[in-house]
Amino acid sequence: MDNLLIIRLSSLGDIIHTLPAFSALRKNFPEAKISWVVEKKGNEILEFVPGIDKVIVVQTGWRPNTRKFWKELSRLRKEMRNKDQIALDFQGLAKSGFLALLSGARRRIGFHRRNLREPLASLFYTERLEPMPETIHVISKNLKLLKKIGIEEKKYEFPLALPEELREEVRRKLRKIGHDGRKKLLVYNVGAAWQTKRWFAENWVRLTEMMKNKDFFSLILWGNEAEKELAKKIQEKTDIPLSPYLSLKEVMALVRESALLISGDTFALQAACAFSRPVVGIFGPTNPRRNGPYRNKDRVAFHEIECSYCYKRKCQSLECLKKITPEEVANLALQIIEAQ
Repeated sequence: MDNLLIIRLSSLGDIIHTLPAFSALRKNFPEAKISWVVEKKGNEILEFVPGIDKVIVVQTGWRPNTRKFWKELSRLRKEMRNKDQIALDFQGLAKSGFLALLSGARRRIGFHRRNLREPLASLFYTERLEPMPETIHVISKNLKLLKKIGIEEKKYEFPLALPEELREEVRRKLRKIGHDGRKKLLVYNVGAAWQTKRWFAENWVRLTEMMKNKDFFSLILWGNEAEKELAKKIQEKTDIPLSPYLSLKEVMALVRESALLISGDTFALQAACAFSRPVVGIFGPTNPRRNGPYRNKDRVAFHEIECSYCYKRKCQSLECLKKITPEEVANLALQIIEAQ
């Protein structure tokens, strides 16, 4: 098998969840040329993945029938075009399905329409996987797509290699805020892109009070300015320092250094799982069996209610998050710490 094209444009966590499928492809077809189509932000992750022969970066913000749109399509067509390749669409959107068609690949493989976020994408495929339950982990779902090219793989392998200079730069930034490396690093990742994934400031404060441990250096992690405001509210009521501003790559290096990460369903959680770092996941509207930690050592705080698994980004009640108490999360974290 000479040419393979992976299409997984975003999001950051989902790109992490596609890495085991890439690893299986590379292991089974060591001589193949493997290309990956991704949006710009996701390319920062792929820079740490050895074995990808070509990364094709898609410019976001498409506006049909504009000069910029047609210019971008022309560029992508030239970079992707190869009728003798196999295109694998792990995204499941009309946009990603269309890119598979644009690649000119004779074989274009995707999920069954029941398992697509946008069923219209199915029209662009030449082959579709049989339907499967959406309750399985998304990593397993991605691996199942490889059955169409003869690969049966169940193992989760993440081919991520962070350069030592990046890790050392993060250690240097940590030393500036008091972490000399002698204590284990406990990271509270308090932010999230969705309102429905953000646990409440008062709960984080209470949790940190219960998690005080002389053997750990605690840190509050934030990403954008909105998350920083939440982090400041928590920091003002605790003696825990805020992380300095970290780039996406530096966040990956930070969670790689951590002894425990407590986080909502965000990229930092997915990255920590990929690096086999211990985690406690706080889950509201998303399904932890599908998107959460998968190692037996890890823990999840989640309460199933009538409207669970809604995957809504906004909610009036946030009842699913309200049911998760600081005492519960602290108990789960202590279970991990005691087992270390």
